[in-house]
Amino acid sequence: MRVLVVDDHLSNRKLLRIQLETAGNFVLEATNGCEALAVLGSDLVDAVISDILMPVMDGYRLCHEIRKSGSAAAGVPLILYTATFKTQADRQLAATVGADGYLLKPAATPTILAALEEAQLKARHRSQTPDPRTNDANVLELYNAALVRKLEARNGELQQALAEVQTAHEHILELNQNLETRVGQRTAALNSANQDLATLSHSVAHDLRAPLLNMSGFADLLTETAGKHLDAECREYLNRIIGGSRQMHQLIDALTEYARVGTAPLTLADVDLDEILDAALTPIRHETRERNIQWQLQRLPRGKGDPHLLQQVFTYLIDNAVKYTRACNPAVINIGYRQGRGDEHVICVRDNGIGFDMQQATTLFGVFRRLAGAESFEGTGISLASARRIVTRHGGRIWARADLGRGATFCFSVLTPETG
Repeated sequence: MRVLVVDDHLSNRKLLRIQLETAGNFVLEATNGCEALAVLGSDLVDAVISDILMPVMDGYRLCHEIRKSGSAAAGVPLILYTATFKTQADRQLAATVGADGYLLKPAATPTILAALEEAQLKARHRSQTPDPRTNDANVLELYNAALVRKLEARNGELQQALAEVQTAHEHILELNQNLETRVGQRTAALNSANQDLATLSHSVAHDLRAPLLNMSGFADLLTETAGKHLDAECREYLNRIIGGSRQMHQLIDALTEYARVGTAPLTLADVDLDEILDAALTPIRHETRERNIQWQLQRLPRGKGDPHLLQQVFTYLIDNAVKYTRACNPAVINIGYRQGRGDEHVICVRDNGIGFDMQQATTLFGVFRRLAGAESFEGTGISLASARRIVTRHGGRIWARADLGRGATFCFSVLTPETG
């Protein structure tokens, strides 16, 4: 059987073609009623399966035009196949225009094949076509009524959709307002916390230094004036007091610096990372000139950030590498970069030092967090926390990876110059 499938949706035509050809039928296609009439005028067709809602000419009009055409195709079996027109009035209009079958989408293949057989039987017993003038008037009335119903239904759907959109819009406005309120509250809390930190930093820097200086000063005087009269045990006690005082000075300086990097104004600019690295590396190279360190430096790209704060990040990470390669001869410190995700460069500082257990990786960047077994190395445990604070303020990431006894790599991301 040669079946003409009429539907403006390609996916619908493909599915119907598969269903019909599987049963041994030959399928022709058209995308609207006008194309279908052209096919019927040039090809032999045994049946038509047509959608109703189509541009240019819909299924009702197509059926009506075929029946009143007076051509050889006027008696072709025709089934209307729709997902939109579902009421009894819609079915009545289909019968009025001369449809031999009426199916709702989607239909199973056996249902479609059975409808084709039934349509062929109806076509064989169809009576003489009524007077076109009477038929046209009746059809026009029913057709207009069907369109009005469909327009009213669509209007109702649109009104409901509009109401849902309006409700969603109001909900979004409410969420935005709540978000702005929460952001304001969080910002105020953050500003308050930063102010408290600045106050604490000031207190630590001034109020705690004075008694500490007195303690260390008097311990030094006692060593100078009475040291030769003290036994070895007493001199050891004094040395511990002096050493503890110096360590406290270092902690106070580190805490003050940690507070400062979190509250200092952030000035983002297009920066040359090579120049920043060189500024950080120059004093470190001078301090370690007596050590055998192999510096492997890759040329770095330009980035975006606060040049002074980024220099401190380089200083913290390079100092860390220098510290934990102290037993290596030679020590190898590699500084390079790779392209990160999206709008970022990733800078890495790699060394061949003692490394660490990756189970400690999540705690490395906390205040006063130090590696297990690092007690013999100088430091306060604040430099990596300060580095993380600076990188986070720049909107970046910082992380580390290592193998115990085989070195460590510390990486952080920097925005590219093109970032808005």
